[in-house]
Amino acid sequence: MKRLFLLFALAGLLLGCTSEDDNSAGSDGGVGDGDSNAPTGVIGATCLTTNNPFFITIKDAMEEEAAKHGYVVEYLSGDEDSEKQSNQIKDFIVKGVDAIAINPCNSMAIGSAIKEANEAGIPVFTFDMRSSDPDAKVVAHVGTNNFQGGELAGEAMAEALGEAGGKVVILDFKDAESCQQRVAGFKKYLADHPEANIEIVAELPGNGNQSDGFAAAEDALQAHPDLAGFFAINDPSGLGAVAALEKANKTDQVKIVAFDGQLIGKKAIKEGKIYADPIQFPDKIGREIVKAIVAHFRGDPVEADMMIDSALYRQEDALKDPELAEEQ
Repeated sequence: MKRLFLLFALAGLLLGCTSEDDNSAGSDGGVGDGDSNAPTGVIGATCLTTNNPFFITIKDAMEEEAAKHGYVVEYLSGDEDSEKQSNQIKDFIVKGVDAIAINPCNSMAIGSAIKEANEAGIPVFTFDMRSSDPDAKVVAHVGTNNFQGGELAGEAMAEALGEAGGKVVILDFKDAESCQQRVAGFKKYLADHPEANIEIVAELPGNGNQSDGFAAAEDALQAHPDLAGFFAINDPSGLGAVAALEKANKTDQVKIVAFDGQLIGKKAIKEGKIYADPIQFPDKIGREIVKAIVAHFRGDPVEADMMIDSALYRQEDALKDPELAEEQ
């Protein structure tokens, strides 16, 4: 009987050890070690819109990087609606996701939802666009160095217009902090280079989409018949300007500098419809935001502001771009 009792006791100890080991898996805030296919954590992510290929590239990169660390990503479109996006964040809080990554539809309006996540103890990260609410706590931001990109856009416009210079209209998107920085960088370059002889005659709401970009560009062409250039804060609004120029038969008169380097933008550059883009690297943004989340949960130091410089992309780059060759 004593021997039987000892056997049962030993079995109980072994079972107890097995249970403890199993429960310890993924106990570091949802971060797995990459050795298991089973997800151990969830990142809730919401972006401005999934109608923009830029944010789909970020989504794909986030999902790929997250899978390496035992995460799944629930990636939603805010559909350019700050109230809808705030409700998405509230849903993430109710679900108890491990971390929330936000590309704000409105840089200031998103602050209240971020503060709700703060109160719930869920770490918040932003990508591409920041929150401008000083009371909303964000662990880290990953995005393009938009001011530097705006300066490159100014350089490209000066290059496109040559010594003659001319009148330029900006197609902006004032709700987005990232786009505000692009415009600020563009203006800074022109202020530092008066010899470019470029005059900004209007800033109109292109709102980051093709239809509004088209409408704003049409208004600009009517108000300024001698217009020489458009600076569009992204490719969709730039393509709206392309359509307006084609309708007005002014494609040879007016140069366009856009921003992003999406495939649609690169094609337009190759075809000579857009002069140049400061291009972003959305795949890197997607990977780095997940790496920041992983590092945070591991207790590693996380850089609060990770800026990725853009690079100027002209027609000569498009002609040798393997991505465009594959499209032919």
